[in-house]
Amino acid sequence: MRLRDGSHVEPSERVLTALLAMQRQSWEQGVAGHAALDLGLDDLVVLLADAAVTRQHRDGRLGDAGAETGAVNGAACGEAVRHAAAVTGDPRFAAALDAQLRWLRADAPRAADGTLFHLLGSREIWADTVYMVVPLLAVAGYPERAAEQVRGHRDRLYDPGSGLYAARWDEQRSRLTHPQHWGTGNGWVVAGISRALGLRTDWPPGVRDGLAAHAREVIDACLTYRGDDGLFSDVLDDPATFRETNVAQMLAYATLSGAADGWLPASYAEVGRELVTAAGRRVDARGLVTGVSGAPAFTAPGTSSEAQAFHLLAHAALHRLPAAARDERR
Repeated sequence: MRLRDGSHVEPSERVLTALLAMQRQSWEQGVAGHAALDLGLDDLVVLLADAAVTRQHRDGRLGDAGAETGAVNGAACGEAVRHAAAVTGDPRFAAALDAQLRWLRADAPRAADGTLFHLLGSREIWADTVYMVVPLLAVAGYPERAAEQVRGHRDRLYDPGSGLYAARWDEQRSRLTHPQHWGTGNGWVVAGISRALGLRTDWPPGVRDGLAAHAREVIDACLTYRGDDGLFSDVLDDPATFRETNVAQMLAYATLSGAADGWLPASYAEVGRELVTAAGRRVDARGLVTGVSGAPAFTAPGTSSEAQAFHLLAHAALHRLPAAARDERR
């Protein structure tokens, strides 16, 4: 796969082709858009954005005009729509982005402190939401709102003892409903913060450092559960759960992004390369990343479009390293 600067990025087109062949829900469309953005595939970004706008709900949620009950997932499409507005000048994209941001900032259901609920008709707060909303709020000019969402999720889901996130919190009952340290949930948190930190540099004083320090805490806690195969259990601290591929890709994206953007020490680049290699061993002949928390229920090993996209995101982040670090032999 060749980037806009003419350089070559592995893996081959097979992973991207498999991604585009998959049915996708709103957040999956969004993560596919992030991969296309990071790979410099501008025409694909516009096509993905166009589909998300075509399926925009009248309340502003991108890609959510069908039967989805997600309150925040469509916001993951916002970056692609923002890019499409900039490169095409089409006011349709700008209007769609404004509607999505209005939903996030004012209309979406939320707790008293502003922390967004993940689903319509529910008062649950999920770790996943960090990735869906924090990067978009940051890049769209609302860094303080982005940091507030991280803080609200951290207050409810983060366990300082383990350094890990639980999956879900019930605001109405003031308790965790899914206390497990789900690997992908922790991946959503660190990948979301990493992406937000890379999308803007002018954070309010102290905010960027605080977000970076927290992301590093969670990354380090996750890495203590890395096995000899370079992968992790689906529930990080429960070895009885299946060996899962995508959390390695999500952590690779976070560590490589942090090393490239300077908020992690350069030594994390080696960790990222090792994680990319471990996950790469699970790509099959058709380009499917296997052994991930599988769609549509995400409760058993399978395949998913989000895992395909994170494979590409991790490789794009690897490419952003200085050449010497990128090409260092494992």
